[in-house]
Parts: sequence; C-alpha cells; structure tokens
Amino acid sequence: MHPLIHSAIHHDALISWLAMIGFGAYHGLNPGMGWLFSLSRGLQLQSERAVWSSLIPIALGHGAAVTVVAALVLAAGHLMDPAVLRVVTAATLLAFGVYKLFRYYRHPLWVGMQVGMRDLFFWSFLMASAHGAGVMVAPVLLSLTRPHGLHTAAEEEITSAVVMLLAISVHTAAMLGVMGLVAWVVYKKLGLAVLRKGWLNFDLLWAGALLAVGVVALFGALSGGGHH
Repeated sequence: MHPLIHSAIHHDALISWLAMIGFGAYHGLNPGMGWLFSLSRGLQLQSERAVWSSLIPIALGHGAAVTVVAALVLAAGHLMDPAVLRVVTAATLLAFGVYKLFRYYRHPLWVGMQVGMRDLFFWSFLMASAHGAGVMVAPVLLSLTRPHGLHTAAEEEITSAVVMLLAISVHTAAMLGVMGLVAWVVYKKLGLAVLRKGWLNFDLLWAGALLAVGVVALFGALSGGGHH
C-alpha cells in the first residue's frame, strides 16, 4: 500500500481525521469565523447569491491561516524532538486559551461591510489568525504527520506536507459546509429575529474550547499518546 494511503487510513489516524472534520464544523458554526458576515452581505444586497459567494473567500482565508500554522509546525519539527514539539504546541494552545478567556471581547477591527472578495479573504485570514483557529488544530496536525514505512527523510517530509494539506482541505470543507448551512437557514428560514433573541457567547465558548483542546493535547503529549 502506498505510504500516503497507509498514513491516511491508519487506525490511530482515523480519530485525528475525525477531529479535523469536527473542528471544521465547530469553526463553521462560530459566527465570528464568517457566516454572520456573509449573512449580513446577503441581507444588505438582498441577494441569496451574495450569501453563498461570500462564503468562498471566507473559507479560503480561514484555510490559509491554518496552513500558515501548519507550515510553522513542520518547520519547528526540524528544530526539536517531536515529543518536545507536542508539549510546546499544547502549552502554546493553553496560553492562548487563557489569553482569550480574559480578552474574549477583543476582535480585529474592520472598515465596514462594503467589501470585495479580496477583502473578505484577508478579513477571514486575520480573524482565524487572531482567534487561534490554526493553533487549535495544530496538535491534531502533528498527530497526522508521522508517516510509516518510508525510507528517507525526504519521503517523510513530502508525505507529511501532503497529509497536512489534505487535512486542512478536509477541515476547510467541513467548515464551509456548516457555515453555508447556518447562513442559508438564517437567511431563508429564521430571519433577523433569531439574532435578536438569546445568543450564545461564542467568544467565551471559543476560549473554553482552546483550553479544553490544550488540556487534551498536553495530556496526550506527556503520556506519549499517539507516539509510534
């Protein structure tokens, strides 16, 4: 079996793939990651098409932010032992979670709603970076980049990069699907009234999710979980 396929369907990797899909769905559910923006543009322009078209650059910007973190993780893998890197990643996630817990109300500033596709891409990139979307999935990406049955460091490097890109693509597709569904349901079925009712504080929920993932990642790193 090709090493890439073997790596992708390895039993231990299945949980990581499901986690990437789950994180994607959660990020898509969070209004701060983009669906509220696409809904607002659709309502402003009185166009369902604007709702859908806005989602594409938002999803691409989110994926780009996660890719930057993935590249940093790969680069860090050359500088330190994988076990140490997992501990450092978990500690970074916990530190960022604590920061967001006490600064959850802080968001990147934006100029307004009159934006084009390029603006949406950069806005989404900025939001995903500032809110730690890439940091949240970093421990899972690390667990996916330990290919088996390869003979050279170059093969491992290439396979790790390809698997990581596949994981980011799966994550972004899950996010886009959930984000689109939520935006469409609010636009077509629920309307603005639902936004005026009781509203979850997704910022606090996001901070809690960062901390929860950090605790799990740190426990896994210290216990050697997932080490092959």
